[in-house]
Amino acid sequence: MAYSGMATSYHGLHFMNIATQECNLKRLSIPSRRFHGVSPSLWASNGFQGHLKRELSANSFLVSSSRYSNTIAKFTNLPEKVKEKVIEFDFKEYLRSKAMAVNEALDRAVPLRYPERIHEAMRYSLLAGGKRVRPVLCISACELVGGTEEVAMPTACAMEMIHTMSLIHDDLPCMDNDDFRRGKPTNHKVFGEGTAILAGDALLSFAFEHIAVSTSKSVGTDRILRVVSELGRTIGSQGLVGGQVADITSEGDASVDLDTLEWIHIHKTAVLLECSVMCGAIISGASDNEIERIQRYARSVGLLFQVVDDILDVTKSSKELGKTAGKDLISDKATYPKLMGLEKAKQFASDLLIRAKEDLSCFDPMKAAPLLGLADYIAFRQN
Repeated sequence: MAYSGMATSYHGLHFMNIATQECNLKRLSIPSRRFHGVSPSLWASNGFQGHLKRELSANSFLVSSSRYSNTIAKFTNLPEKVKEKVIEFDFKEYLRSKAMAVNEALDRAVPLRYPERIHEAMRYSLLAGGKRVRPVLCISACELVGGTEEVAMPTACAMEMIHTMSLIHDDLPCMDNDDFRRGKPTNHKVFGEGTAILAGDALLSFAFEHIAVSTSKSVGTDRILRVVSELGRTIGSQGLVGGQVADITSEGDASVDLDTLEWIHIHKTAVLLECSVMCGAIISGASDNEIERIQRYARSVGLLFQVVDDILDVTKSSKELGKTAGKDLISDKATYPKLMGLEKAKQFASDLLIRAKEDLSCFDPMKAAPLLGLADYIAFRQN
Protein backbone atom coordinates (compact mmCIF):
# COMPACT_ATOMS: atom_id res chain seq x y z
CA MET A 1 0.00 0.00 0.00
CA ALA A 2 1.40 3.36 -0.98
CA TYR A 3 0.21 5.20 2.08
CA SER A 4 -2.28 5.07 4.91
CA GLY A 5 -5.78 6.46 4.82
CA MET A 6 -6.90 4.40 1.80
CA ALA A 7 -8.02 0.80 1.99
CA THR A 8 -7.12 -0.88 -1.28
CA SER A 9 -4.30 -1.59 -3.76
CA TYR A 10 -4.18 -1.54 -7.54
CA HIS A 11 -3.56 -5.30 -7.57
CA GLY A 12 -7.10 -5.97 -6.39
CA LEU A 13 -10.31 -4.00 -6.20
CA HIS A 14 -13.40 -4.92 -4.23
CA PHE A 15 -16.18 -2.36 -4.11
CA MET A 16 -19.89 -2.34 -3.42
CA ASN A 17 -22.25 -0.08 -5.34
CA ILE A 18 -25.59 0.58 -3.62
CA ALA A 19 -27.65 2.55 -6.08
CA THR A 20 -31.13 3.35 -7.30
CA GLN A 21 -31.61 5.16 -10.57
CA GLU A 22 -27.91 6.00 -10.63
CA CYS A 23 -28.02 7.80 -13.97
CA ASN A 24 -30.42 10.36 -12.52
CA LEU A 25 -28.09 11.42 -9.72
CA LYS A 26 -27.61 15.13 -9.43
CA ARG A 27 -24.06 15.95 -10.56
CA LEU A 28 -21.92 18.94 -9.80
CA SER A 29 -20.43 20.85 -12.73
CA ILE A 30 -16.69 21.11 -13.39
CA PRO A 31 -15.68 24.76 -13.21
CA SER A 32 -12.32 25.70 -14.64
CA ARG A 33 -10.78 26.79 -11.37
CA ARG A 34 -12.33 24.87 -8.48
CA PHE A 35 -12.62 21.09 -8.48
CA HIS A 36 -16.31 20.19 -8.85
CA GLY A 37 -17.14 23.53 -7.21
CA VAL A 38 -15.49 22.41 -3.97
CA SER A 39 -12.22 23.96 -2.90
CA PRO A 40 -9.38 21.63 -1.84
CA SER A 41 -9.55 22.99 1.67
CA LEU A 42 -13.22 21.94 1.88
CA TRP A 43 -12.41 18.54 0.36
CA ALA A 44 -9.95 17.95 3.18
CA SER A 45 -12.20 19.23 5.93
CA ASN A 46 -14.89 17.62 8.03
CA GLY A 47 -17.34 19.82 6.14
CA PHE A 48 -16.53 18.02 2.93
CA GLN A 49 -16.86 14.64 4.57
CA GLY A 50 -20.47 15.52 5.38
CA HIS A 51 -20.99 16.91 1.88
CA LEU A 52 -19.61 13.73 0.33
CA LYS A 53 -21.70 11.52 2.60
CA ARG A 54 -24.89 13.35 1.66
CA GLU A 55 -24.18 13.35 -2.08
CA LEU A 56 -23.30 9.66 -2.15
CA SER A 57 -26.14 8.55 0.10
CA ALA A 58 -27.90 6.99 -2.90
CA ASN A 59 -24.70 5.75 -4.48
CA SER A 60 -21.99 4.79 -1.99
CA PHE A 61 -18.88 2.69 -2.32
CA LEU A 62 -17.25 0.56 0.33
CA VAL A 63 -13.73 -0.22 -0.79
CA SER A 64 -11.43 -3.03 0.30
CA SER A 65 -9.03 -5.35 -1.44
CA SER A 66 -6.56 -8.19 -1.48
CA ARG A 67 -3.08 -7.20 -2.63
CA TYR A 68 -2.45 -10.19 -4.87
CA SER A 69 -5.97 -11.12 -5.95
CA ASN A 70 -7.69 -10.45 -9.23
CA THR A 71 -9.86 -7.38 -9.35
CA ILE A 72 -13.28 -8.30 -8.01
CA ALA A 73 -16.17 -5.90 -8.43
CA LYS A 74 -19.23 -6.69 -6.37
CA PHE A 75 -22.38 -4.73 -7.20
CA THR A 76 -25.37 -4.96 -4.89
CA ASN A 77 -28.72 -3.33 -5.73
CA LEU A 78 -30.61 -3.28 -2.44
CA PRO A 79 -34.01 -2.08 -3.78
CA GLU A 80 -34.16 -5.13 -6.05
CA LYS A 81 -34.21 -7.73 -3.32
CA VAL A 82 -30.50 -7.53 -2.68
CA LYS A 83 -29.46 -9.06 -5.98
CA GLU A 84 -25.72 -9.49 -6.31
CA LYS A 85 -23.61 -9.61 -9.41
CA VAL A 86 -19.99 -10.57 -8.96
CA ILE A 87 -17.50 -9.76 -11.66
CA GLU A 88 -13.98 -11.12 -11.63
CA PHE A 89 -11.55 -9.04 -13.62
CA ASP A 90 -7.80 -9.58 -13.78
CA PHE A 91 -6.58 -6.00 -13.83
CA LYS A 92 -2.88 -6.85 -13.67
CA GLU A 93 -3.19 -8.97 -16.80
CA TYR A 94 -5.31 -6.33 -18.52
CA LEU A 95 -2.72 -3.62 -17.81
CA ARG A 96 0.15 -5.87 -18.88
CA SER A 97 -1.47 -6.84 -22.18
CA LYS A 98 -2.56 -3.30 -23.04
CA ALA A 99 0.83 -1.83 -22.19
CA MET A 100 2.52 -4.45 -24.37
CA ALA A 101 0.19 -3.64 -27.27
CA VAL A 102 0.92 0.08 -26.83
CA ASN A 103 4.69 -0.53 -26.75
CA GLU A 104 4.52 -2.53 -29.97
CA ALA A 105 2.40 0.15 -31.65
CA LEU A 106 4.81 2.91 -30.56
CA ASP A 107 7.78 0.93 -31.86
CA ARG A 108 6.10 0.62 -35.26
CA ALA A 109 4.97 4.24 -35.34
CA VAL A 110 8.44 5.74 -34.78
CA PRO A 111 10.98 3.56 -36.62
CA LEU A 112 14.70 4.29 -36.71
CA ARG A 113 15.34 6.10 -40.00
CA TYR A 114 17.26 9.05 -41.46
CA PRO A 115 18.20 11.35 -39.82
CA GLU A 116 19.07 8.69 -37.27
CA ARG A 117 20.09 11.07 -34.48
CA ILE A 118 16.64 12.64 -34.01
CA HIS A 119 14.83 9.31 -34.28
CA GLU A 120 17.21 7.74 -31.78
CA ALA A 121 16.42 10.55 -29.34
CA MET A 122 12.67 10.20 -29.94
CA ARG A 123 12.75 6.44 -29.45
CA TYR A 124 15.08 6.66 -26.44
CA SER A 125 12.44 8.42 -24.34
CA LEU A 126 9.31 7.07 -26.04
CA LEU A 127 10.33 3.42 -25.57
CA ALA A 128 11.98 3.84 -22.16
CA GLY A 129 9.24 1.96 -20.39
CA GLY A 130 6.80 3.65 -18.09
CA LYS A 131 3.34 2.72 -16.92
CA ARG A 132 1.51 3.72 -20.16
CA VAL A 133 -1.35 5.03 -18.02
CA ARG A 134 -2.55 7.59 -20.58
CA PRO A 135 -2.81 5.28 -23.60
CA VAL A 136 -4.41 2.55 -21.48
CA LEU A 137 -6.93 5.08 -20.17
CA CYS A 138 -7.68 6.03 -23.77
CA ILE A 139 -8.22 2.42 -24.86
CA SER A 140 -10.29 1.59 -21.77
CA ALA A 141 -12.58 4.58 -22.32
CA CYS A 142 -13.05 3.58 -25.96
CA GLU A 143 -13.94 0.03 -24.96
CA LEU A 144 -16.26 1.29 -22.22
CA VAL A 145 -18.64 2.79 -24.79
CA GLY A 146 -18.42 0.01 -27.37
CA GLY A 147 -15.21 0.78 -29.26
CA THR A 148 -12.16 -1.41 -29.85
CA GLU A 149 -8.45 -1.31 -29.10
CA GLU A 150 -7.72 -1.08 -32.83
CA VAL A 151 -9.84 2.04 -33.21
CA ALA A 152 -8.31 3.71 -30.15
CA MET A 153 -4.65 2.77 -30.66
CA PRO A 154 -3.47 5.68 -32.86
CA THR A 155 -5.04 8.17 -30.45
CA ALA A 156 -3.65 6.25 -27.49
CA CYS A 157 -0.15 6.36 -28.99
CA ALA A 158 -0.51 10.09 -29.64
CA MET A 159 -1.23 10.62 -25.94
CA GLU A 160 1.98 8.82 -25.01
CA MET A 161 3.98 10.78 -27.60
CA ILE A 162 2.79 14.06 -26.14
CA HIS A 163 3.34 12.86 -22.58
CA THR A 164 6.90 11.86 -23.54
CA MET A 165 7.45 15.27 -25.13
CA SER A 166 6.38 16.93 -21.89
CA LEU A 167 8.81 14.77 -19.89
CA ILE A 168 11.74 15.53 -22.21
CA HIS A 169 11.09 19.25 -22.00
CA ASP A 170 10.29 19.17 -18.27
CA ASP A 171 13.68 17.59 -17.53
CA LEU A 172 15.67 20.30 -19.36
CA PRO A 173 18.03 22.54 -17.34
CA CYS A 174 15.81 25.55 -18.09
CA MET A 175 12.81 23.75 -16.58
CA ASP A 176 13.11 21.18 -13.77
CA ASN A 177 16.76 20.36 -14.53
CA ASP A 178 16.57 16.62 -13.85
CA ASP A 179 19.25 14.06 -14.62
CA PHE A 180 17.16 10.88 -14.45
CA ARG A 181 13.81 9.70 -15.76
CA ARG A 182 12.42 6.18 -15.41
CA GLY A 183 15.74 5.13 -13.92
CA LYS A 184 17.77 6.25 -16.96
CA PRO A 185 19.70 9.43 -17.82
CA THR A 186 17.35 12.06 -19.18
CA ASN A 187 17.22 12.75 -22.91
CA HIS A 188 19.35 15.89 -22.84
CA LYS A 189 22.02 14.10 -20.80
CA VAL A 190 22.37 11.53 -23.58
CA PHE A 191 21.74 13.55 -26.74
CA GLY A 192 22.36 17.15 -25.68
CA GLU A 193 19.88 19.94 -25.04
CA GLY A 194 19.38 20.92 -28.67
CA THR A 195 18.50 17.42 -29.85
CA ALA A 196 16.33 16.82 -26.79
CA ILE A 197 14.25 19.93 -27.52
CA LEU A 198 13.85 18.91 -31.15
CA ALA A 199 12.98 15.32 -30.22
CA GLY A 200 10.16 16.64 -28.05
CA ASP A 201 9.00 18.94 -30.84
CA ALA A 202 9.04 16.06 -33.33
CA LEU A 203 6.95 13.84 -31.05
CA LEU A 204 4.46 16.65 -30.51
CA SER A 205 3.90 17.30 -34.21
CA PHE A 206 3.88 13.62 -35.16
CA ALA A 207 1.19 12.88 -32.57
CA PHE A 208 -1.36 14.88 -34.59
CA GLU A 209 -0.22 13.36 -37.87
CA HIS A 210 -0.49 9.86 -36.43
CA ILE A 211 -4.12 10.36 -35.39
CA ALA A 212 -5.05 11.80 -38.78
CA VAL A 213 -3.23 9.21 -40.89
CA SER A 214 -3.41 6.00 -38.88
CA THR A 215 -6.92 5.99 -37.42
CA SER A 216 -9.19 3.37 -39.01
CA LYS A 217 -11.05 4.55 -42.10
CA SER A 218 -14.23 3.30 -40.43
CA VAL A 219 -14.05 6.23 -38.01
CA GLY A 220 -15.87 9.34 -39.18
CA THR A 221 -13.79 12.41 -39.97
CA ASP A 222 -15.92 14.43 -37.56
CA ARG A 223 -14.72 12.26 -34.67
CA ILE A 224 -11.08 12.54 -35.76
CA LEU A 225 -11.40 16.32 -36.07
CA ARG A 226 -12.92 16.54 -32.60
CA VAL A 227 -10.10 14.45 -31.12
CA VAL A 228 -7.44 16.61 -32.81
CA SER A 229 -9.19 19.77 -31.61
CA GLU A 230 -9.46 18.45 -28.03
CA LEU A 231 -5.80 17.43 -28.05
CA GLY A 232 -4.69 20.84 -29.34
CA ARG A 233 -6.65 22.61 -26.62
CA THR A 234 -5.22 20.26 -24.00
CA ILE A 235 -1.57 21.04 -24.67
CA GLY A 236 -1.84 24.76 -25.41
CA SER A 237 -1.70 27.92 -23.30
CA GLN A 238 -4.97 26.99 -21.56
CA GLY A 239 -3.76 23.45 -20.92
CA LEU A 240 -0.44 21.71 -20.36
CA VAL A 241 1.74 24.67 -21.42
CA GLY A 242 -0.24 27.10 -19.30
CA GLY A 243 0.03 24.80 -16.31
CA GLN A 244 3.78 24.45 -16.79
CA VAL A 245 4.26 28.22 -17.01
CA ALA A 246 2.18 28.78 -13.88
CA ASP A 247 4.19 26.07 -12.12
CA ILE A 248 7.50 27.73 -13.01
CA THR A 249 6.40 31.21 -11.99
CA SER A 250 5.01 29.95 -8.68
CA GLU A 251 8.36 28.59 -7.46
CA GLY A 252 9.28 30.28 -4.21
CA ASP A 253 6.02 32.25 -4.15
CA ALA A 254 4.63 32.03 -0.62
CA SER A 255 1.31 33.52 -1.73
CA VAL A 256 0.31 30.42 -3.77
CA ASP A 257 -2.87 29.01 -2.24
CA LEU A 258 -4.80 25.78 -2.75
CA ASP A 259 -6.97 27.21 -5.51
CA THR A 260 -3.90 28.28 -7.52
CA LEU A 261 -2.18 24.96 -6.85
CA GLU A 262 -5.24 23.10 -8.08
CA TRP A 263 -5.31 25.19 -11.27
CA ILE A 264 -1.64 24.41 -11.88
CA HIS A 265 -2.03 20.67 -11.34
CA ILE A 266 -5.23 20.37 -13.34
CA HIS A 267 -3.58 22.09 -16.30
CA LYS A 268 -0.04 20.74 -15.97
CA THR A 269 -0.84 17.09 -15.22
CA ALA A 270 -4.53 16.23 -15.00
CA VAL A 271 -5.48 17.76 -18.34
CA LEU A 272 -3.64 15.17 -20.47
CA LEU A 273 -5.03 12.27 -18.43
CA GLU A 274 -8.49 13.79 -18.85
CA CYS A 275 -7.91 14.24 -22.59
CA SER A 276 -6.79 10.62 -22.94
CA VAL A 277 -10.06 9.36 -21.48
CA MET A 278 -12.26 11.82 -23.36
CA CYS A 279 -10.61 11.20 -26.72
CA GLY A 280 -10.94 7.44 -26.28
CA ALA A 281 -14.67 7.95 -25.79
CA ILE A 282 -14.96 10.44 -28.66
CA ILE A 283 -13.14 8.25 -31.20
CA SER A 284 -15.52 5.38 -30.40
CA GLY A 285 -18.59 7.52 -31.07
CA ALA A 286 -19.78 8.05 -27.49
CA SER A 287 -22.74 10.31 -26.88
CA ASP A 288 -22.26 13.76 -25.34
CA ASN A 289 -23.91 12.47 -22.16
CA GLU A 290 -21.45 9.56 -21.93
CA ILE A 291 -18.51 11.86 -22.62
CA GLU A 292 -19.64 14.21 -19.86
CA ARG A 293 -19.76 11.39 -17.31
CA ILE A 294 -16.41 10.05 -18.42
CA GLN A 295 -14.92 13.54 -18.19
CA ARG A 296 -15.90 13.79 -14.54
CA TYR A 297 -14.16 10.50 -13.82
CA ALA A 298 -11.11 11.69 -15.75
CA ARG A 299 -10.90 14.98 -13.88
CA SER A 300 -10.93 13.15 -10.56
CA VAL A 301 -8.31 10.63 -11.72
CA GLY A 302 -6.13 13.32 -13.29
CA LEU A 303 -5.97 15.39 -10.12
CA LEU A 304 -5.52 12.22 -8.07
CA PHE A 305 -2.43 11.38 -10.14
CA GLN A 306 -0.78 14.68 -9.23
CA VAL A 307 -1.75 14.58 -5.55
CA VAL A 308 -0.17 11.12 -5.32
CA ASP A 309 2.88 12.44 -7.20
CA ASP A 310 3.28 15.17 -4.58
CA ILE A 311 2.99 12.61 -1.79
CA LEU A 312 5.51 10.23 -3.35
CA ASP A 313 7.99 13.07 -3.85
CA VAL A 314 8.27 13.47 -0.06
CA THR A 315 7.85 9.83 1.00
CA LYS A 316 9.94 7.83 -1.50
CA SER A 317 13.62 7.67 -2.45
CA SER A 318 15.12 8.51 -5.82
CA LYS A 319 15.80 4.81 -6.38
CA GLU A 320 12.17 3.93 -5.72
CA LEU A 321 10.84 6.71 -7.95
CA GLY A 322 13.29 6.28 -10.82
CA LYS A 323 13.83 10.04 -10.75
CA THR A 324 15.21 12.58 -8.30
CA ALA A 325 13.15 12.61 -5.10
CA GLY A 326 12.50 15.79 -3.15
CA LYS A 327 12.80 18.05 -6.21
CA ASP A 328 9.69 20.03 -5.31
CA LEU A 329 11.06 20.76 -1.84
CA ILE A 330 14.43 21.83 -3.22
CA SER A 331 12.85 24.19 -5.79
CA ASP A 332 10.39 25.50 -3.18
CA LYS A 333 7.31 24.55 -5.19
CA ALA A 334 3.81 24.57 -3.79
CA THR A 335 2.51 21.01 -3.33
CA TYR A 336 -0.47 19.44 -1.61
CA PRO A 337 1.60 18.06 1.30
CA LYS A 338 3.22 21.47 1.72
CA LEU A 339 -0.05 23.44 1.76
CA MET A 340 -2.39 20.88 3.36
CA GLY A 341 -0.05 18.70 5.36
CA LEU A 342 0.79 15.11 4.46
CA GLU A 343 -2.18 13.46 6.19
CA LYS A 344 -4.76 15.82 4.70
CA ALA A 345 -3.17 15.34 1.27
CA LYS A 346 -3.61 11.58 1.70
CA GLN A 347 -7.24 12.10 2.67
CA PHE A 348 -7.79 14.34 -0.36
CA ALA A 349 -6.42 11.55 -2.56
CA SER A 350 -8.80 9.09 -0.92
CA ASP A 351 -11.76 11.41 -1.57
CA LEU A 352 -10.77 11.81 -5.22
CA LEU A 353 -10.60 8.04 -5.64
CA ILE A 354 -14.11 7.63 -4.26
CA ARG A 355 -15.43 10.36 -6.54
CA ALA A 356 -13.79 8.85 -9.62
CA LYS A 357 -15.45 5.48 -9.03
CA GLU A 358 -18.81 7.08 -8.30
CA ASP A 359 -18.73 8.88 -11.65
CA LEU A 360 -18.69 5.53 -13.50
CA SER A 361 -21.73 4.12 -11.72
CA CYS A 362 -24.02 4.53 -14.74
CA PHE A 363 -21.93 2.30 -17.00
CA ASP A 364 -21.95 -1.47 -17.47
CA PRO A 365 -19.84 -2.78 -14.56
CA MET A 366 -17.86 -5.26 -16.66
CA LYS A 367 -16.90 -2.60 -19.20
CA ALA A 368 -16.11 -0.12 -16.43
CA ALA A 369 -13.84 -2.56 -14.57
CA PRO A 370 -10.61 -1.46 -16.36
CA LEU A 371 -11.18 2.22 -15.57
CA LEU A 372 -12.04 1.39 -11.97
CA GLY A 373 -8.86 -0.68 -11.73
CA LEU A 374 -6.84 2.15 -13.28
CA ALA A 375 -8.17 4.56 -10.66
CA ASP A 376 -6.82 2.23 -7.94
CA TYR A 377 -3.57 1.77 -9.83
CA ILE A 378 -3.04 5.53 -9.97
CA ALA A 379 -3.94 5.94 -6.30
CA PHE A 380 -1.63 3.18 -5.04
CA ARG A 381 1.31 3.36 -7.40
CA GLN A 382 4.75 3.36 -5.83
CA ASN A 383 6.54 5.54 -8.39
